[in-house]
Amino acid sequence: MSDTPDIANKYIEILEKVRDPEIPVLSVLDMGVVRKVEETATGLEVTITPTYSGCPAMDTIEEDILHQFKAHGFKGTKVKTVLYPPWTTDWFSEEAKEKLRKTGIAPPDHSISKADLMGKDTTATCPRCNSKDTSRISEFGSTACKALYKCHACGDPFDYFKCI
Repeated sequence: MSDTPDIANKYIEILEKVRDPEIPVLSVLDMGVVRKVEETATGLEVTITPTYSGCPAMDTIEEDILHQFKAHGFKGTKVKTVLYPPWTTDWFSEEAKEKLRKTGIAPPDHSISKADLMGKDTTATCPRCNSKDTSRISEFGSTACKALYKCHACGDPFDYFKCI
């Protein structure tokens, strides 16, 4: 499987209706969770990759995918979960990053991820005022895939979507 999802245009409209239950401004396509839709002899097979193993949203996403395809007349749809290649924040669309910013969540910044691995103190750009005068308050934010930061310029706390 390549880094580019294999999804026919006729399925995109259906998949755009499936929202991430933890970040409802994003669709599963925005997140890059859907990797492929294949037509098989028994129906459709939708391949998804979880954002991380144990992500509690994946069961809901699978149910929502099945519901949307059934509602559009695809009764034999199956969802297949694959762990390889592992999901990465590189699979976020540019539109997804902008939607995160507008919602007050800082999108992933891969330079922060590398600094974190080297044990350095890191900052994230505030999605509200664009300041880099920020600090991490907690390794975990509203969900395990986000860290909690505080902006010293505007005073607001914000979630930062961790790089994977």
